[in-house]
Amino acid sequence: MTVTALFAPLALPAGFASFLPILLMIVVFYYLLIRPQQSRQKKWQQMLGNLKAGDRITTSGGIRGVILSIKEDTIQLRIPPDNLRIEVAKSAIASVTQDETK
Repeated sequence: MTVTALFAPLALPAGFASFLPILLMIVVFYYLLIRPQQSRQKKWQQMLGNLKAGDRITTSGGIRGVILSIKEDTIQLRIPPDNLRIEVAKSAIASVTQDETK
């Protein structure tokens, strides 16, 4: 018995075998690119949902401040040292920073 005769029942149809590399690339792209991005997006949405007055935040532009009030899609910040008050979009929040005193 030859080796090809042993593996003949396991052979894939010619049409499916040509699509196998494409399917494999789609699966690899999903696990390397799409899935991690979805989990980062979910964490960011959760962080925005948990914001409250008094939290220290950093915007995507690098501005650091303390939240004074939260509206539906905007946030008022107090920026030290002059206690400047600005209003930024919620989508501009990059992260919640921890107090240095803790």
